[in-house]
Amino acid sequence: MLEQELQGLRHNCGIVVAHTLHDVYSFGKALQHRGREAAGIAAIGYDRIDVAKWKGTVDRFDVTDLFKIFPGHQYHTYLMHIRYATRGRKDQILEDAHPHTIGGTQYDYGDHRFIMDCEAVIVHNGQVEDQYLQGIDLSDVKTGCDTEKILHYIVNHGARGFLKDVPGSFTLAMADKRHKDVIVCRDKTGIKPGVLGWKDGKYVAASESIAFDKNGAEFREDLEPGSIYYMHPQGNYTRQHVVDEILKLCYFEYNYVAHMASILGGVNVRVVRQLMGEALAEEHKLEDVDIVSYMPRCPQPAARTMAQKLNKRFEYIFYKTRGERAFQGSTLEERAQSISSNLFLMPGVEAKIKDKTVAVVDDSIIRGNNAMHIKHLLYDIAKVKKAYMVSYTPPVGIVGEDGVPRGCTFGVDMPPDDKFIARDRTMNEISAKMGMPVKYLSINGMLKIFERLGIPKEKLCYFCVGGEHPFKDIPENK
Repeated sequence: MLEQELQGLRHNCGIVVAHTLHDVYSFGKALQHRGREAAGIAAIGYDRIDVAKWKGTVDRFDVTDLFKIFPGHQYHTYLMHIRYATRGRKDQILEDAHPHTIGGTQYDYGDHRFIMDCEAVIVHNGQVEDQYLQGIDLSDVKTGCDTEKILHYIVNHGARGFLKDVPGSFTLAMADKRHKDVIVCRDKTGIKPGVLGWKDGKYVAASESIAFDKNGAEFREDLEPGSIYYMHPQGNYTRQHVVDEILKLCYFEYNYVAHMASILGGVNVRVVRQLMGEALAEEHKLEDVDIVSYMPRCPQPAARTMAQKLNKRFEYIFYKTRGERAFQGSTLEERAQSISSNLFLMPGVEAKIKDKTVAVVDDSIIRGNNAMHIKHLLYDIAKVKKAYMVSYTPPVGIVGEDGVPRGCTFGVDMPPDDKFIARDRTMNEISAKMGMPVKYLSINGMLKIFERLGIPKEKLCYFCVGGEHPFKDIPENK
């Protein structure tokens, strides 16, 4: 029970495909917000595949020494993965870290390892249930991670068969020593993001466009759901359409996971969050509020817009000393410490907010851990009169109208049996549990924002807040 109460939300991995070690490393650093448990690189040559993976963030392994391990003249393409664990053994992070491999010679050095001269390799963002991964020899699978099973499935059945047979959720890149091209594919629902870019005359791919924006690459287009991209060694590509798309884009990518400067599905993430703040102001007038702020850092655009619409003062109340997200910690203790040691009141802000009523905007309230710390800072230290916690994501983890407990098994670590603060509680009971009034944006209010931006609810996955299962109406093998 204690572990569930202290655990925070964790989110999606990031993948990169590039043609130089410098680019794949830099792109990976730009996607660090998607995970910090482990990182790994696969170097693809014409006659060999070599892998390095390590615990922690991308820059825990210096790129200078990676150049010594992966001399550029031996390789034409590189894959990288930024990981947090949705599947696999969270107490054995390095064992389950990507890239996953078949074959090769392993060299283990504690917090990092190499697998040299592999037969095949894969990096993956998403989560695929075992029911879709039949027909592989489980004795060949060494980890508890679905990604390794996907690799064996594709080696045995081909990428076309995988795209046809498995509805989601995946954006992945895979290399097989038997074939010269690296393949990149995205499932027919597009539930996990993926983008194609252009750098120094060659095509590259990543989970989000921010990887390109920060590193001198040009965004070209979103990866087409239901297609395979054959990334050629020379830097060009061939796309093969396999199955028609049935879009179910993850709303949570826009609300929280993605970098606010990214563009997903042609929609600017920052604009989504600004409009969420506008909708919050329309639904919750909060006339007694003096000051509007936010939980660093994702909800800032929403909080600023909400303050403007309510004609209230916006104030920076909190800061972080590190950019990490608490839920990305590898252990319970690390996640709890990240909250208490990384979120503080701005110097001198106590005098500005004492005896005031404050609204703190958050992107989501899952288990309430960050909010509990916010309550302590505001009530016990700053001595505010009253504090509202305001979320522009509707209550997560509720029991739907169909009687099915909600959660996520598509790539965000919110299994349906988790300890969601909104589960089986009224709004008054949620507020009582949090020790302060809590306000949520309604589902309809959120969906109207997406529809306004050209994404109707039929093309969204919002299962975790009460929507239908994203694969519910997808026919098999279509």
